[in-house]
Amino acid sequence: MKFKELAIYLEKLEKTSSRLAITALLSDLFKNLSSDEIKNTVYLILGQLAPSYESIVFNMADKLIIKAIAKAYNQEEDLVNKLYKEKGDLGIVSEKLADNVKIKIEKDLKINEVFTKLLEIANDSGEDSVLRKEEKTSDLLKHLDPLSVRFVTRIPIGKLRLGFSEKTVIDALANHNKLIQKEIEENYNIRPDIGYLAKLIKEKKLEDVSPEIGVPVVPILCQRLNSTTEMIKKMGTVAVEPKFDGLRIFIHFRRKDNFLRIFTRNMNFLDSNIFPELKNFGRFVKADEIILDTEAVGIDSKREMFLDFQKTIQRRRKHDVEKTSGEVPLQFQVFDCLLVDGESLIKMPYIERRKKIESVVINGDLLKIDESTITNNPEVIKKLHFKYLKMGLEGVVVKRANGQYVSGRTGWNWVKMKEEEGMEGRLSDTIDCIVMGYFVGKGKRSRFGLGKILVGIKDGDKIRTLTKVGTGLTEKMLVEVKKRLEKLKSKEKPKEYEAQKDLIPDVWATPSLVVEVSADSISVSSKHSLGLSLRFPRFLKIREDKGINEATTLEELKEILKLQ
Repeated sequence: MKFKELAIYLEKLEKTSSRLAITALLSDLFKNLSSDEIKNTVYLILGQLAPSYESIVFNMADKLIIKAIAKAYNQEEDLVNKLYKEKGDLGIVSEKLADNVKIKIEKDLKINEVFTKLLEIANDSGEDSVLRKEEKTSDLLKHLDPLSVRFVTRIPIGKLRLGFSEKTVIDALANHNKLIQKEIEENYNIRPDIGYLAKLIKEKKLEDVSPEIGVPVVPILCQRLNSTTEMIKKMGTVAVEPKFDGLRIFIHFRRKDNFLRIFTRNMNFLDSNIFPELKNFGRFVKADEIILDTEAVGIDSKREMFLDFQKTIQRRRKHDVEKTSGEVPLQFQVFDCLLVDGESLIKMPYIERRKKIESVVINGDLLKIDESTITNNPEVIKKLHFKYLKMGLEGVVVKRANGQYVSGRTGWNWVKMKEEEGMEGRLSDTIDCIVMGYFVGKGKRSRFGLGKILVGIKDGDKIRTLTKVGTGLTEKMLVEVKKRLEKLKSKEKPKEYEAQKDLIPDVWATPSLVVEVSADSISVSSKHSLGLSLRFPRFLKIREDKGINEATTLEELKEILKLQ
């Protein structure tokens, strides 16, 4: 397929708000693509060049794109800047300029040709790479029709944003077949590469995939219950374990080439140099290949206690890692295992996975196999919960003893209980919200340029407002949040946002920053587009370890509502 044909689909998608209509358009697009085209096309329509976990980035700011546009159409940069200020969208600006070019040199580039050129631009690095990126981008734009230019311009600066996610792509690939959709979702959880899976589907080769060293797995997540009796009723015999306040990471190791790769819970790659303790990882396991699900927790060795999340997370932010590793030594609490020596443990009952952990992990000061108590007695769960709370931990995680490793919050496989059972006057759990924008401060906060943030949660592909939050934002945090949001400023409301007219913030932010919020209760509200709101919300912290796909969803919020 020629890219100009894809651009027609992209324009239709851009103008469509109905999820069903978007799904139908995508299904039609996929039907007309060859097996050699569909993988790259799926990446492109999501504004990517690879699965998210590979983190291929262009490192191109608006300023560089402006230079490329000016060069492509023989215009002054000042004119491009002026048009950008008027339109607020470099895609529209470049399309307008391309449309005015008298001598056309465009070619009928195919989708894969455009993809290859974009990948070449993204991968260009080293001396004078900025100049080469500008030149290559300019050359690509000159060889595209105006409509194609609109969308290609947006991709390097991360602003394609057509208002749908990988979930909608999965629906479109399934084409209304629930069984196929379930099969795709299950495979995606193990191999979160929607382009790769789309190609398999096109070739009718979709089958169960297994965990692979170097490829992250969508993590299993906890559901919420506050009644220990209800836990036993829903789960039967369970394993009760402490819930740590650390950084959840997945460790991938292969002995033959000393391969070590670290992923966060939202499948972001972490440079293993952040964890110098793991440099000789092979010494701590009796396996040639292994994928471990762990929690990195800071240790205060003098006081023999665990540090809180904010202390632990410093390791990701500081440049002097060697110094920080001395100040914040880590212990990796091992609580699950997904692969050992080529054998997938995904479908193995938890108690069997636990035995495998105990047989291959050398339990010591660095890798620590967490405590686990098997029981079907609600009182035992309650007693352990209070024990761990007194130790400064977050309570318990309760796991179905015969449960498989099922990604996400599906079924009652893992359940958390963070607060005291029966506690009144506050929600049983905190809520991870997406920051949608902010309101300029008044009074004392005017000097910070930020008074309150508008936060929301996901409802399908939409992000709907839940509450405004100002309480809990210290002066230090006001500065930090404002700094983060400055980089996420959006001149227009992002397409996936839904907000009532009287809740329009002074500044919109593209969806990226996740914050943890507590509240006294959830209430019905016509003021917020979600239909629900929080009473007495309080800002707790930025969730450094979570992406927007791991923020609380409407379904999860309703579960919390049932518990209040």
